[in-house]
Amino acid sequence: MSKIAFIGLGNMGGGMAANQAKAGHQVMAFDLSADALKRAEAAGCTPVASVAEAVAGADVVITMLPAGPHVMSVYSEQVLPNAPKSALLLDCSTIDVDTARKVATLATEAGFTFADAPVSGGTAAADAGTLAFMVGCDEGVFAKVEAALEPMSRITIRAGDHGAGQAAKICNNMLLGISMIGTCEAIALAEKLGLDPERFFEIASKSSGQCWSVSNYYPWPGPVPTAPSNRNYEGGFATAMMLKDLKLAQDAAAKAGASTPLAAQAEALYALFNNLGNGQKDFSAMLQMLRGKQG
Repeated sequence: MSKIAFIGLGNMGGGMAANQAKAGHQVMAFDLSADALKRAEAAGCTPVASVAEAVAGADVVITMLPAGPHVMSVYSEQVLPNAPKSALLLDCSTIDVDTARKVATLATEAGFTFADAPVSGGTAAADAGTLAFMVGCDEGVFAKVEAALEPMSRITIRAGDHGAGQAAKICNNMLLGISMIGTCEAIALAEKLGLDPERFFEIASKSSGQCWSVSNYYPWPGPVPTAPSNRNYEGGFATAMMLKDLKLAQDAAAKAGASTPLAAQAEALYALFNNLGNGQKDFSAMLQMLRGKQG
C-alpha cells in the first residue's frame, strides 16, 4: 500500500482518486470544494484541509488541476516545500507545454522525480479506471510512473521527455475536436438527405468514414449506448474543456509556427457553442447546433 496525495477532485480527479483508494492505497485527498471532499471520503479517501497536509509523507503526489497557473502555484508554493524528496510527482492536468517544462525543472532542481501525465478518456473512463495516460518523463523512471498510474489506467504511453505528455494531449484533443465536428456535420447532412442517422452509423462505422468519434462516441442517441448522446449530452467531456484544449493547441501552434487551419475553425465553432450556454454539455452536443436545434 502506498500513501498517495491527490490534489484536485473535480469531474476527472474525483473518479481517479477513488480508483487509487479502490486499489488499496491510502489516499489523502484535497480540493477547495467541500462537496468534492465529501464525495472523495465516500469513495474511501481521507479528506484533508490543505495541500501541505496531503503531501506530508506521501509516496506519490498526483495533481489534477484546471490550468497552467494553478499547477505552477500549487507545485512551487505548496508541493515542493512540503513533500518528501522521495515522493514521485505526477501532474495529470492538461496545461501548456512551457509550464509543464518549467514545473519539471523546478521539481528536478529541488530533488524530486516528476512527470507530466495528462489523460484521455473523459469522466466515464476516469470513473472506470480506464484512462489513457500520455507521459513526459525521463526514460529511466517510466516504469515507476506507469506502476503509480496503473489503478486509473487502461494504457500508459511514454511520449518522450518532460513536456511531451502535454504535447501529445494537445495534439490528440485537437484531432478529436476536429473529427467530432466532421462527424456531426455528416450526421446533420445525412438527416437532411433523408438518411436515418442510425443507419448512417452502420455504414460509417464500417467504411472509410470510421473514426473514434463515430465508433465510440457517436453523437446521435442509440448506436453507442455509452455515449453522452444517450444522456442528453450530460457528463462526458464538457464543451468548455474541449475549447480550453483547442486554445492550448492554437497557442502552441502559434509559438511553434505550425499551420492548423482546421483547428482554428474548430476553436471558433466550440467558442460559439460555448457562448450559447452549452459549456457544460458534452462536446458532441455540437450536433444539435449544426442541426439548428440549439442556440
